[in-house]
This record gives sequence, C-alpha cells and structure tokens, in this order.
Amino acid sequence: MSDPGGEPLDPDEPLGERLLRAGVSAEQLDEATEAGSLELLALEHLAIPDPAVYDVEQLAQICGLPTDQIVVLWRSLGFAEPQPGEVMFTHADAEMLSTLSGYLATQVIDADLVVQMARVIGQSLARIAVAFAEVVDPQGHRRSGRADSITVGDAVDRLGMVTRVLDYVLRRHLQSAARSREATEAGAATLHRVIGFADLVGFTAMSQQISAHELAAVVDRFESIAYETVADLGGRVVKMIGDEVMFSVEDERTAAEIALTLAATYRDDSELSDVRVALASGPVLQREADYYGPVVNRASRIVSLAFPGTVVVSDELHAVLASDDRFAWRPLGARQLKDIGRVPLWVLRRGGPREISRRSWERADEARRGRRRRHRGPGEDSAGDQPAAGAAGDVGAGPHPPGSATPPADDPPAP
Repeated sequence: MSDPGGEPLDPDEPLGERLLRAGVSAEQLDEATEAGSLELLALEHLAIPDPAVYDVEQLAQICGLPTDQIVVLWRSLGFAEPQPGEVMFTHADAEMLSTLSGYLATQVIDADLVVQMARVIGQSLARIAVAFAEVVDPQGHRRSGRADSITVGDAVDRLGMVTRVLDYVLRRHLQSAARSREATEAGAATLHRVIGFADLVGFTAMSQQISAHELAAVVDRFESIAYETVADLGGRVVKMIGDEVMFSVEDERTAAEIALTLAATYRDDSELSDVRVALASGPVLQREADYYGPVVNRASRIVSLAFPGTVVVSDELHAVLASDDRFAWRPLGARQLKDIGRVPLWVLRRGGPREISRRSWERADEARRGRRRRHRGPGEDSAGDQPAAGAAGDVGAGPHPPGSATPPADDPPAP
C-alpha cells in the first residue's frame, strides 16, 4: 500500500503517528481528536502528503514552463495565485507540470486549450472535493474517534476509493463524449427521435440550505415524477443528470404532451419547484441505451433558455406540429446556442382558448414564488438559477420573468 505521493505505508500504523510524521503538531492532533474532525485532518495531509519545497520560480526552472504560464494554469484550476518567493509547490506538482510541459513542447496540445481545460477540470473537481468533504463530515456533524483507534489503512482506503471512482467515471464520460462526436460523422447509423431535457429550477441554491437527507428526498421525488410521467405517456427516461432528466420519444406529438405534462406536474407539486423543459428532434446515434449527436446537444443547450414552468422547442419540432390545434406557439426568434450557432426557437403551450383569469394566474404565480422562497431562504439571491444570458429579457421566453407580477400579454384583462 502507498499513499497518493508514492510513500510506502503500513496500513496498521495508527493514523496519529502518520500525521505526526507528516508535520502535524501534537497540539493540532489533540484538538482534532477532541473536536471529532480527525478524518478531515487526515484528508488534508494525506491527499497531498509531500511537503511544499518549491516557490513558483524554482518550479518554472524544474518543469521548463514560464513562470507566468504556471501562474495562469494554477489560477485556472481554481487555486490561490502563487506569490513570488512563496514556497507552496511539492514534488508531485513538479512532476505533473513537467509532464504537461513535455506535451506542450511536442505541440500535441495547444497552450490556450490547456488553460480552457484547466478551468473546466478545476471547477468540476472543486465541487466533487467539497461533496466528498461533506461525506467525511456531513453538515458539520463531528465524529468521535481517537488518533490511536483509526489506522492509516482506514484513511487511505477512503481516499483511494474516491480516486478510483473518479477515474472510472471519467473514463465512462470520455467514452460517451467520443460517441457523441462520432455521431456527427458521415455514415453513422442513426434513427429518428425527439430528445427532451427537464431541469429542476433552484436546485443549486436549495442544495446548499437543506440537509443531505432532505436533499435526497427532493431528488427522489424529482426522479419519481419524471419516470412516471414520461413512461405513462409513451416515452423513455434515458438518464438522470443531477437535477436534470433526459428523455426520448419516438414522435413529436407524444413528446409535446410529455413536455407540457412535466411542466404542469412539477408546477402543481407543493414540494418541488418548477422545471424548464426543452425538446429537439432529428437523427440520433443510439449506443447502449443512450443517445448521441447534434440533436441531443441542441436540446441540452435549449433548456437553459426557458423560463421556469415553460417548454421551449426547436424549429423542426414546431414545423411538424404547427397545424395541430392542440398546441399553441410563441416565436422566440433565432437564439445563439453555445457551440451550435443561431437556432430558431418556439415556446410550446396548450392550444385552445385560454380560460385562466388574471386573479387565478396571480395566485398560481404567488404559489410558485412561495415554493422558491422556502427552498432558497429569506433574501437568498436566485441569480444562479436564472436562464442563460440573452434569455432573461425576452418577452416570450416564458409566461413572465421570475418574480414578476405582470401576467402574460395574451391573458385576459382583469375584470
């Protein structure tokens, strides 16, 4: 057994002795034992067990990268910017950056792309790290345990489990990403499907304010409604992606019914907030029960443009259903989708005469805002769960901007 830095470890060695050898003082060890935070202290020192021995100038000489490039990379990964003369880098840091320097020298990868990837990796792994720390110490509930009762093997096994899971999940996602790109190549066998995404509004803010048990109950209810609704109406849930569900349908009319029913069902649920729903249709590549290709990417991008409680669809789906009087439409015009370009979009609604009055609309609006207040807490800023830039000011992207007291333009006037 070895720790992440490669040092041979005795799994039966008391954790306290290992931490003392790693530079933890006896006073720190006693305080952590008394507070019940010994596992967090172990995580802090065993995650990167090597001592800091280099400042940024020394690191630049070892790995062959310019100092300013190291600073940009370090900052992009989400870490504090190194200051001149500050000893903060380990042998492991030098080894990683030396490997990266070798790749850059062969021009296999571009320096700007490396910085872009560093931002993506840093942001994603920072959230994972926080979640793992919560598992070790959930909601600040300290655990009892003495330094001589927990072994090195206990601590390293827990850390090793996380790194093995991350490696596995990353490889699975790499496989999925490769298949998605493959679907865009000529000659790939495809089939026609409507792909939908439903995104739970306010989940990020809510997850920071409730306990892990309560959050699990919210996710379970969100998933249950999605599976029941989609399956009952003739579609199939492809997968759950955190606070989002991806589903597939064989025809456009069924897809529209599912999307509108999902929006209405979540809107009427007293325990959950609204969802945004998006649909796109066309040829997709199917592999191992999942779908890949431009249609999937388009639907995934469109969902961020919808206001809470609304359904936004792509132009090809509107073209199929435009003559069906069971549905009504509001054009959004052409919108810019990341990595895709400008795409004509439509808000999908139920057809027929609108029977909702201003008063009943206001009551429904107040109920929705009340649910959001309960999830976010008093004074909580909800900006993190608003539609993507470019959508918030669009009259037609939904029934109203979140929190507005103004009914839709085509609602009947108050008596």
